[in-house]
Amino acid sequence: MSNSAVVIIISAPSGTGKTSICRSIFRQFPDIRFSVSYTTRPPRSGEVDGRDYYFVTEDVFREKAQNGEFAEWAENYGHHYGTSRRVVEEIRSRGEDLILDVEPRGARALKELYPDGVFVFVLPPDLEELKKRLQKRGAEDDEIRERRFQKAKDEIREVVWYDYIIVNDRLESAVEKLRAVYLAEKCRRERQRPVIDGFMKEA
Repeated sequence: MSNSAVVIIISAPSGTGKTSICRSIFRQFPDIRFSVSYTTRPPRSGEVDGRDYYFVTEDVFREKAQNGEFAEWAENYGHHYGTSRRVVEEIRSRGEDLILDVEPRGARALKELYPDGVFVFVLPPDLEELKKRLQKRGAEDDEIRERRFQKAKDEIREVVWYDYIIVNDRLESAVEKLRAVYLAEKCRRERQRPVIDGFMKEA
């Protein structure tokens, strides 16, 4: 990875507001790249192939997985999701900053590949609020919402190994916290090595 590049791997249970937080960060920092994942689920209303996900068939996804094309992949509610190793490497090789939206299982795999990545977990204010947010998903039945809630509780147990924890009690506050994490990581000594080396040569 380029010394100046920041790779943020962000995880959160369904209903926590992670997507809204990331969208706001991309508006503030348009140069940050987003790693578009592959998925076998059908597009939702408003989603665009190549922008939100690469939508592929089960056969295509399985072939890519067998060929080792994914840095991580997992099954979620009957559909598969995977992060393209090639896409991540291309962005890293250009020294561009990158955000990956990955569930905890995938994040663990990425930590093995990219130990210098920045791992962020977004929490709801509490479990009761998370349940309320999941209930607002009108298109899902009670069984699916309950499965999401139980899965969320399992995922929250993973927070112990993440670098940063952001509680999304208010969207504006959560966005500001992720912004602070990003800016702090940009200023890390290791990422400022080219600047430091320049001063050392002139000293």
